[in-house]
Parts: sequence; structure tokens; C-alpha cells
Amino acid sequence: MHQITLYGTKIMSDIAFSLDLSQQTQTRYHATLSSTVPKDLENAFSCGLRLYRAHGRRVFLYSDREFDGSKRGQPWQYEVEGIVSFYWRGGEETIYYRLGKEGSVDLLGFWFVHLLFPFYLTLERKYDFLHAGAVEVEGKPVFFIAPSMGGKSTMTDYFIQQGHRLISDDKVATFIEDKKFMAVASHPYHRPYRKFEELGYRVAHFSEVFKPIHVFYALERVEAEADIKIEEVKGFAKFSVLLPNYLYSFHWLKSERLAYLSQMLNTIRLFRVKVPWDKERLGEVHHILCQHSKYLPQNHMLP
Repeated sequence: MHQITLYGTKIMSDIAFSLDLSQQTQTRYHATLSSTVPKDLENAFSCGLRLYRAHGRRVFLYSDREFDGSKRGQPWQYEVEGIVSFYWRGGEETIYYRLGKEGSVDLLGFWFVHLLFPFYLTLERKYDFLHAGAVEVEGKPVFFIAPSMGGKSTMTDYFIQQGHRLISDDKVATFIEDKKFMAVASHPYHRPYRKFEELGYRVAHFSEVFKPIHVFYALERVEAEADIKIEEVKGFAKFSVLLPNYLYSFHWLKSERLAYLSQMLNTIRLFRVKVPWDKERLGEVHHILCQHSKYLPQNHMLP
């Protein structure tokens, strides 16, 4: 068996990943990845849907009942057409896999790390995920939020190059501990470019422990010559910024999600940052954000 660490979870796997996921980070959970799919699980499915299309592949989700929650013992199958299928039962810690005709160890590793495991952790109610880049600034988790092509990956990459620890470059797991919203490091890979089915390069400095989220920065692209400006987003407008970046919005979790997000936004400040669309000015943005986050007071705790 091979041991990897991913999203605060220690995983024992019967397959050797080509990715280096041997980092020693704090963990909350345990899981097993196995190629021995039980026959009764493989034949348990009676309904399904096309979940989405990602990285040029069609992805399907199957179960034995309507999708209105994940019950203990409920069978699930997550299929990446032609590449790999993953199977598990609700409430259990073993995930099984079967490679398709076009599958490989490298492709299995990408889909498991980048998409399947965050999906599984959400369905099992382990974490809530935000679509964001996150790094440590003076040891505190700082999140970058932006629409597609909005500069999130570029900003995250620049901070990494300046020696900041990476927390996540795309999906950040969060949970509540001691009345604080905590950030969970994902994996030590970062992709500052667009290429299907690739995690990018391995970073030198990776976050090792869970830490309270310090601040959210919503990046807004402006003209290259424009001033760099930071303004706080308050009230209901915070929802309109953060809600679209809340991943895996299962309809049966809607009320729970809104309550979670409301608590998060009542305790963590969110700022809109006007970022000139000029890589030559990233040094200025980096300096301003570091100074700004440094002097922010400590966040409120949940009541």
C-alpha cells in the first residue's frame, strides 16, 4: 500500500501515483483507495445523470435512488467517460476505482486529486469548498477570488514565487473549529496555465497545518495604467461575490449552505481589489496586499 496526503486526509492507496503527495500535513480524516470493486456495489445502480463536462470529458453520476442527499450505505458511482469510474458507499471511507479503455495511472491521479476527492468530501459532509486560490501571508490564509480568466491563478503563482506557502490553487476546503473558519491545504501542485488533465508544477513551500481564514480578496481586472485600489465589500453584496465561488451546490444542501456562508461572511472581511491587467505591475499588487492584510485586525469568532 502507498500513503498519500490530500485535503487533510491520509489515504492508503493500492496504486502508486506519479504525483508526489508525500507531504507531511495535518490531517482530520482517513480513507482508502482500492481497485477491488465489490460486485454488489458495481451492480447497485439504477439511475444517473450527466453531471458536467470538464477537461474535455463527460462526467456522469449514478446511484440507486433520486439525488436528494447522501445516506449511509447509499451507493455512488462517479464516471469519467472512457477514463475511470470511482465507486463508494455513503458513510464509508473506501473509494474503489476501475480504469476505462483510455485510462492510465496519470489520468486516474489527476481526476482523483483534482475533482473526485473534493466532490466525495463534499457529498460526505466533511468540508465546504470555495473556488479560490489561497496562500499564507505572514502565516495567515489569504484567499484570491476571481471569475474565469480573472487573474486568480496568476496572482496565486506570483505569491508562490515570492516564497509564500501555497494552501490551494483552485479548490479550498473549509470547516469550523473552535468557532473559527479554517482553511485546509489541498495538494502541493499549482497550475498557472490552462492545460487539460494536468495539475501543474510541485511547489517548494506548502501549508502544513489548518489555520483560520484571514481575509478574502475579490480580484477585479482594470486597465493596465489604472490605480490599484482596495475597497471593502459589505452587507448583502458580499453574498453576490462569494456565493458563485461556493463549489458543489447540491440542492438538498441549499439552506445549510446559506447558513454556513452567512456565518462566514459575518466573521471574515471581504475586499474588492482593482488589479491592473499588466504582469509587470504584479510586484506592486503583491506589496499592497501584503501590507493591507498585515494590518487587518483579527476576525470575529462565531457566537
